[in-house]
Amino acid sequence: MTVEKTKITQILLFVFRYIPRSIRKELFITLFSLFYRLSFKNRLITLHNLQRSFPEKNLKEIIRIAKGVYCHFAIVAAEFFDMPYINKENIHKWVEIEGLENFQAAIARGKGVLSIVAHFGNWELMTIAVPICLQPMYIVYRPLDNPVIDNMVEYVRTMNGNVLIPKGGSGKLVMELLKENQAIGILSDQNVAKAEGVFVDFFGRPACTGVGLAVMAMRSGAPVVPAFMARQKSGRYKFILKPAIEAVCTDNYEADLVVNTQRFTKIVEEIVREYPDQWFWFHQRWKTKKWQT
Repeated sequence: MTVEKTKITQILLFVFRYIPRSIRKELFITLFSLFYRLSFKNRLITLHNLQRSFPEKNLKEIIRIAKGVYCHFAIVAAEFFDMPYINKENIHKWVEIEGLENFQAAIARGKGVLSIVAHFGNWELMTIAVPICLQPMYIVYRPLDNPVIDNMVEYVRTMNGNVLIPKGGSGKLVMELLKENQAIGILSDQNVAKAEGVFVDFFGRPACTGVGLAVMAMRSGAPVVPAFMARQKSGRYKFILKPAIEAVCTDNYEADLVVNTQRFTKIVEEIVREYPDQWFWFHQRWKTKKWQT
């Protein structure tokens, strides 16, 4: 990021940070509520995804969760402007850690750590908590379409020592970093084109899912640690580090890709079921179909 872009980003973050957090939250909740009401397409996607994923719930419950999704992400957006001001001295006001020993045991093996990360909870807060509470990590990412927002996200994600790795062609670099016992975060919960993934079950439906995480785990032998930042009723967050998963490796590489991707995806589904209003339901997760060419 250039010096000019950095200054503009810092100014924007400061201006919004100057607005009291309670007012910021109310502002963003109001804006997201309007978006829920006015954006028919996104509301329809959200409701459809929820209905298909929770067939046991009635329409009233589905609508309640859908509104909760918009409210949750409004809060996450409002809190984003506080991220640059979180440090070792005050992070306890934001985060409690569950399962720190799981990461410590995984990194102690010396093969690096791959992490299952999802668009769940407050994943941007996780980019602050990881270098403060664990160690700086490398984040495989796709730049956002909006350059202003992308600059802000890049600034916040890297301010405590994290390094961003553009998604395309990152495999060789990731393998080298794992040999250096580094931690790698890979978002693994979005729809991909048929040529880029495999179909695995996600909430009872085949979802085309990227195989990058499975490929890296199989080739490196690095443990895979699921990591999620779940908002609690108190308003604080629980940084959940689950026990490491070992990749299945047999003489059938293609089958192993599916098996491992399914296992990783199941972990994401489990945390989303626990906190159904904290996942990216307005994303077209099941857009790619098996019959498409």
